[in-house]
Amino acid sequence: MSQAPPPHSLSAADAVLAIEEIKRVFAARLRCMDTKQWHEYAPLHTDDVVSETWGGLPEDKQPRTGDTANRVVGKEKLAETIRALLDGPVCVTTAHHGHTPEIELTSDTTARGIWAMEDMLWWRDGDAELHLHGYGHYHEEYRKEDGRWLISYRKLTRLRVDSSPGFFRFMKAL
Repeated sequence: MSQAPPPHSLSAADAVLAIEEIKRVFAARLRCMDTKQWHEYAPLHTDDVVSETWGGLPEDKQPRTGDTANRVVGKEKLAETIRALLDGPVCVTTAHHGHTPEIELTSDTTARGIWAMEDMLWWRDGDAELHLHGYGHYHEEYRKEDGRWLISYRKLTRLRVDSSPGFFRFMKAL
């Protein structure tokens, strides 16, 4: 029985290289977020990136695009929104991990992937340290533009969140 041809015309070597480049842009995004290198964060995304990663936040704190909650559109707006959450008046220390990527090339210049994720967040409220420890998956899409693979879509789904009571009280609406 023959296999269906791949949805791209890349050689096997070029397909592997594309997947490795996607892994690198994903890893750089997590590093830049955790180290708060916002000048490097936005350029890892397409101009029209859509992020739906805010569903775990209380509804009154989720960012909105128009009438749609849990959505940010545009790389500068995305970087600004994440910066406001993690590096605003209250600095939140974070550690994000992405594991076991399932990446599929959907054309020569597009791909999609699912990553198991774990995130840990800490902030101080007076003498108390509050924390959040989450588990879930990033569902992403990628697009190659000007020779670089970039993130064009992201959705976070969570399986579990363990947090201190009142963890989100430091937040203002995004």
